[in-house]
Order: sequence, then C-alpha cells, then structure tokens
Amino acid sequence: MAASPLQASHPMSAKEISLKAADFQFNPFIALRYWLRTADTLLREAHIYEREHNDPQAYLLLMRYANLVAEKFPEHPAARLPENRQAMKAAQRTLLEVLDRLEVLKPRIDMRYRSWQKTLERRKEAAAALEGERPPSRSRLEYAASDPAVAGNSMTLAAAENSELAVKMAHMEIRRRDAARRASRHTGVSEEDEQERRTAGLWDDWEAALSQDGQRSLRRDDQMQLNMEASRRRLDGSHDILPEGLNTRPSKAPPRTARPDQRSVDRNDRQRNGHSEYRYPSIAKSQPFTYDEDSYNTRARSNSPRRVLLPPKPPKEKLESSGSSIQPPRKPNKSLAESVDSPGVSASTDPSSFTFRPSAYLENGNPLRTVFLPPTLRSEFLAHAAPNTRRNLETCGMLCGTLISNALFISKVVIPEQESTSDTCDTINESAFFDYCAAEDLMVLGWIHTHPTQTCFLSSRDLHTHSGYQIMMPESIAIVCAPSKNPSWGVFRLTDPPGMQSVLNCRKTGLFHPHDEANVYTDALRPGHVCEAEGMEFSVVDLRP
Repeated sequence: MAASPLQASHPMSAKEISLKAADFQFNPFIALRYWLRTADTLLREAHIYEREHNDPQAYLLLMRYANLVAEKFPEHPAARLPENRQAMKAAQRTLLEVLDRLEVLKPRIDMRYRSWQKTLERRKEAAAALEGERPPSRSRLEYAASDPAVAGNSMTLAAAENSELAVKMAHMEIRRRDAARRASRHTGVSEEDEQERRTAGLWDDWEAALSQDGQRSLRRDDQMQLNMEASRRRLDGSHDILPEGLNTRPSKAPPRTARPDQRSVDRNDRQRNGHSEYRYPSIAKSQPFTYDEDSYNTRARSNSPRRVLLPPKPPKEKLESSGSSIQPPRKPNKSLAESVDSPGVSASTDPSSFTFRPSAYLENGNPLRTVFLPPTLRSEFLAHAAPNTRRNLETCGMLCGTLISNALFISKVVIPEQESTSDTCDTINESAFFDYCAAEDLMVLGWIHTHPTQTCFLSSRDLHTHSGYQIMMPESIAIVCAPSKNPSWGVFRLTDPPGMQSVLNCRKTGLFHPHDEANVYTDALRPGHVCEAEGMEFSVVDLRP
C-alpha cells in the first residue's frame, strides 16, 4: 500500500546543511575532467532545486560546488596542466556567482529553521500541559531529517509507490520545459544566452579558446590563485556560513562552465590479463536501508555475496548463475488518488508543492533518489543495436533525462558515435553528444550497453567506466543487455562502500583484471532505487552517421 503524504520531521539549518555538504571524499587519482563534470552536474541540479523552491537542497549542492572549486580542485595533480587551465578559470569565475547565490539562500533557510524552532517550543509547552500525552511515532521522518531535499518539506511522497502520478507529472513538466525552450527561440534571445538559461552550467566548447590562450599567462594564473584564496576566506568566514552583510541580488542560473578534455571514456584497454584464472566479483542484492517503526532506528538488509570460479581466460566477468537477483518488471502502481489521502495533489500540481522521498540508500547511508525507467526502453535500444548484435559487436547508449521533485526521469537514450568490438565499445566525437544534451537540456543519468554473446554482468573495464558516471551522480546506473542469455538484462550500480573505493583506487590494467573486493556492484532495481514506470514516455536518438 502506498504511503500517505508526510512531512519530514523538521527543516535543517544552514550550518547543518554546510556540514553535510562538506562530507564527501575527494579522490585526486580520479581524472580532473570527471571532477569538472561532477561540478557541472551539481550546478545543474542546484538550479532545478532552486527553481522548485527547494532551497535546502539547492544550498547543499552549491556549497559542495564551492568546496570543490575553492578547496579541492587546486589540490588536484592535473589542476595546473595547460589542457585544464581554461576549465579551471571558468570554474573559478562561476564560483563567485555561486557564493552570491548562497548568500541569497542562507537567510531564507535560517528563517524557516527559526520559525520551526519557535513552533516546536509552543507545541512542547502545550504538550506539557496535557498530562500523559504521548507524541506519535515518527521514525521514518526522523531518518529523513538528515536529507536536506526532504527535511521539513510540507509534503513528501514515496516515489515508487506513486509512479503513476510521477509519470503524469513528469510528462507535463517536460512538455512545459520544452515549450519554454521553443518560445525562447522566438523572442530574440541570443543562442549563447539561451544555452546559459537552459543548461545552468553545461560545458562550453573551450578547446578552441585554449589554442588561442595557450601562451598568455602567469599573470592570469596568479590572479586565479588570488581569487581562489579570496573564495576560501569567504567560505571559512561563513561556515555558518556567510557574513551578516548579505548580498540581496536575485539568484540566477550560473554561467556555463568550461568543458574538460572530451576524450572518450576508454573501456578498450586491449591488453588482456595474462592470468589463467581468478575469482571474479559476484553481485549482491541491493541493500537499501529499511525503517523499523517500533524501535525508531534504521537497519540495512544484507546478503552475503557468493564468489564464482570460472574457466580460464573468460572474456567477461561472470554474474551469479542464478537469475534471482534480477527483478521481473512490476505491475503499474496505483494512482495517487487511490494511494494517498490528499485530494489536493494531482498530476497537474506544481512540482514544487511536494517532494519525492528517497527510495533507497547507499551502503554508507546516503540517500538515493528514485530513477524512473521506462519498461520498454531495453527493447527499443536492442532494436537499434540489432545490426551490431548480429555481427557480435557491442553497442552503447547514454541514459539521459531530467530531475523533477527530487526524482530522476529517463526520457531519452542517446546513441553516440562509437567504435565497437565483441568485448568493448568506445564513444567518439563526444562533443556532438554534449552539444545535443545542451540543446535539449538533458542530464546524463547512466548508460546502457549490450553483451552480444556474453552473460549479464559488469566486466572489470565496465566497472571502471561506471565509476566515472557514479562520481558525477550517485544514482547513475548501468544497464546491461545480454539478449542470448538468461537473465537477459540487469540494472546495476557500484556498492559504496566497498565497490566505489575498490574501483577508484585500482591501478590495474587490462580488460579482465580482478578487484580485491567481492561485493563490488549490486542490483539497482527495487528494492534498490530504480523503478520501472509504466507509461513513461521516451525516445531513442541515434547520433551515429
């Protein structure tokens, strides 16, 4: 039965959100281009949350961006390389506007928090006057209070249990955004301004500028360093976070940041591992946190992964032979009218009036937003991949979509230009893919690829590829289609921990190398954070020549 709309226990203060924003691991061994794309994703998400009036989550994402740019990026070994100089300068320019936006959001957040504190005090006084009164159990809500996206919101809904509402609302919102983009093209808005408004910080094409700018610039580097130091001082002096003299300039979408080196994500290391056999990682069930209503505590369900020893030199790492870890498609969920008690909520309701709760949690306890996946997406993608599949060649596509009310909706599969073998698929001409995403205001939510003759699993090189996506967005998924095997498909993510850390710290090469951890990746379908949503509209866009 679907959950009723609820209010998460209380809002968070700006100081609490700031501490949470700083709670992430920065790995300098990850290529700087991935971190730059991560920063861009943070800006895009923050812009959407702010547009939906979800100030706490926008504040968290902007704070994390500021921490990355001001504190972490200068420490990266590649930060001063010529090929990254332009991107670093663009990020620094954007940082100044981000700090201004934080100054606008902070008083709104703290005002709401103080209002809640006063209300709580009055309720306590009233409760104390009523002898023997017991407060109701709020264990689910207390846990949600640590997530700024839902803490203190007037109404939160369980996304998966209300998928019919979510799909209808997503269709309306996506059409509204499309109409707004089309209208902007008839109002004399320049192409550059339109791009900036749409993307809130997607990559610019900076390679050409770099070739002209190459030799200018110890003075610019020195100025950039001074700006970094000034930004750090602003952050250090404002951990609560910002000075009293607040800038009241209206918040606006940040300028576009620069696109980092658009080298292909290389899954095609062609030197095979020379060992005759080793133990491959097995896949465990997704392990979301569950709520114990009686004890007010959360606990995690855990399944011990099994290891499977395979024959010598297999072309891919094998998934557990049992198909039990792959969840069959579920029946469409009840509509909101049948599942919640609020008649005022419908598909036409403004997305800013309610928020979808996280549907699962990482192994470290961090929330995962629901990803809505069209059930027919796999078959449509396989139809486009069929010519390659018949020739025993892999095909890959990018899962793109948008963020609405704290849930992620996959609305397009974009097939970029690529080069394939029986075991690998490398994207080429990535600039065309990013240009398309910019024009359509799309976020990258993961990827999908085929195993023409192999089983359904993530190879060691697949794991390294996916770590780049999951760094950018924890909810990113990898869909594997193995049409000739059973199970024929799966939806996966890296465990965190231990999978993300194991893969990111791995320095081994070759297509078929083992990782030290057994539980490297897991099924992301429910009870994970991915929900198949009947009726979710999508399209396949083939950019191949």
